[in-house]
Amino acid sequence: MLVTIIAGARPNFMKIAPIIHAIQKSKAEGNNIDFRLIHTGQHYDKKMSGDFFEQLEIPEPHANLEAGGGTQAEQTGAIMIRFEKELQENPTDLVLVVGDVTSTMACAITAQKMNVKVAHVEAGIRSGDWSMPEEINRLVTDSITNYFFTTSEIANENLRKIGVEEERIFFVGNTMIDTLLKQMSRFRQPEIWTELNLKEREYIVMTLHRPANVDQESQLKDLINTIVESSKGLPLVFPVHPRTAKILRNIGIEAPNLYLIDPLSYLEFNYLVKNARAVVTDSGGITEETTVMGIPCMTLRDNTERPETITLGTNELLGTNPKAIPPAFEKLLAGEWKKGVIPELWDGKTAERIIAALLKL
Repeated sequence: MLVTIIAGARPNFMKIAPIIHAIQKSKAEGNNIDFRLIHTGQHYDKKMSGDFFEQLEIPEPHANLEAGGGTQAEQTGAIMIRFEKELQENPTDLVLVVGDVTSTMACAITAQKMNVKVAHVEAGIRSGDWSMPEEINRLVTDSITNYFFTTSEIANENLRKIGVEEERIFFVGNTMIDTLLKQMSRFRQPEIWTELNLKEREYIVMTLHRPANVDQESQLKDLINTIVESSKGLPLVFPVHPRTAKILRNIGIEAPNLYLIDPLSYLEFNYLVKNARAVVTDSGGITEETTVMGIPCMTLRDNTERPETITLGTNELLGTNPKAIPPAFEKLLAGEWKKGVIPELWDGKTAERIIAALLKL
């Protein structure tokens, strides 16, 4: 069995790394399984160098489609055209897509139109917010997927509601957490640690990139000013997404405890998260990682596709109104943040369960 694995953006590689390791292990044990890794080139990231693949202990992609940027439609079209050619030249038994980026949807559509079965890892998650491109990608991908690999019982239920038969749903856990647990002992202290004289549990990590938070200058300014005021002088370490950096320059926000830094590698960023007092974010994946590491997390969004990080984990959904931030910080600084537990099957063995299911299929 040849599995063509799709990755289009940096977080995808954290999700596919353990799947590649599990295929390599299964093949070494004599099973008839192999993979071809395709990077669609959806996101250009200068940190996606050889070092990045080395950190995740995976080989360089077999092909980079170099689909690049553009509008949603331009990007989708470019990926589909180039992936169709890839499949024509390199036939496969199964296309495996992960997450909810444009590449996930575009490659699933292309595969199905060429009569190639599709497996979706992280299937069934929903935010209910159709203004997010990712939600449309999830809905479309899951409407044409053959095999659904899920992270939670909530995701299973979402799939049942749209008529997916039980035998096509595989509750396996979270491959992002496979990578986190495997790499935790290798987390690397970034240079910024000594430059800022950071101390364990005495700083906050921030990440903001969603359009609802960063595209309107007044909204971003209010959010950051409120976080600065609520943090009581604790260092705020903010690795800045390129789109956010541009807007921040226009606003001209400065504070003595706010440190805007360049994006970090996976091992460096998670070192900061693991040792932080808390994380303030609008990212979905980070809420999963903070839940497993037991780090308090405040999510500046009105909805989440990962509700288990709230019901079970250390995450709280604050919304996008800055007024919700001060009470959350008061609770945090008073030591009253909830402890949380790790969701079922987030145990580092998800990829093994995926490959075992594929071999049976």
